[in-house]
Amino acid sequence: METESQTILIEPARRLELFSVAEIWRYRELLYFLTWRDIKVRYKQTAIGAAWAVLQPFLTMVVFTVLFGNLIQVSSDGVPYPVFAFAALLPWTFFASALNRASNSLIYDANLISKIYFPRLLLPFAAALSVALDFAIAFVILLAMMLFYGIVPGIAVLTLPLFLLPALATALGCGLWLAALNVKYRDIGYVVPFLTQFWLFITPVAYSSAIIPETWRTLYGLNPMSGVVEGFRWALLGTARVPAELYFISTAVVVALLLGGLLYFRRMEDEFADVV
Repeated sequence: METESQTILIEPARRLELFSVAEIWRYRELLYFLTWRDIKVRYKQTAIGAAWAVLQPFLTMVVFTVLFGNLIQVSSDGVPYPVFAFAALLPWTFFASALNRASNSLIYDANLISKIYFPRLLLPFAAALSVALDFAIAFVILLAMMLFYGIVPGIAVLTLPLFLLPALATALGCGLWLAALNVKYRDIGYVVPFLTQFWLFITPVAYSSAIIPETWRTLYGLNPMSGVVEGFRWALLGTARVPAELYFISTAVVVALLLGGLLYFRRMEDEFADVV
């Protein structure tokens, strides 16, 4: 007795579709394992392990404190400068690390892409989410520093997710653009470190956005991380409230970056397995 053969055709989502929530949910376990794999690989065979998550922002804070806090004496809005700088370096390091890992995610998993089908968006998503553990570890150090200096956060601390989510969305938005471009143009691997270094100095990490003239506020708000960093400081340290125009302009830019990144990633997705 002959049985009818069935052919199952697996296709990626339509190019004009940003992403399928149902499809991502169906592969949620894979997203978890990819995220956990990235975390384990990053600290495998390291002598001090997760302490690297603290060393990078902490040593940068020390340098900023010496240069900007002591020598140049930049205003820190009435907050001890080490806490002022470290509170800004936490969301910045989270963003920079997520951006770097997301932009290289397709290259790191080239063999996986060329062998099996799964939503390619999972790779930059998992790469960006894997740095959340680093942020959590460094955040504990920040709380210890605040306790040492006698700083107690107010009720505004509940708004922290409103500033962390835009940081993650900015990293994903830029990371999707760069990851798709990195498959075809390997120069992107050299561009990302320069981009993050330049971006750091146009973001109010070592200084307060209060020094920016009013006439430049709108232009300055085009940097989505400016609203994130100042909002993070305000929520934790009670510094000057983030200007509404700065936050809303930054949020609009974040949305545009993320939507544009999703569209471009989907447009290029069919070519990844052939080019990577």
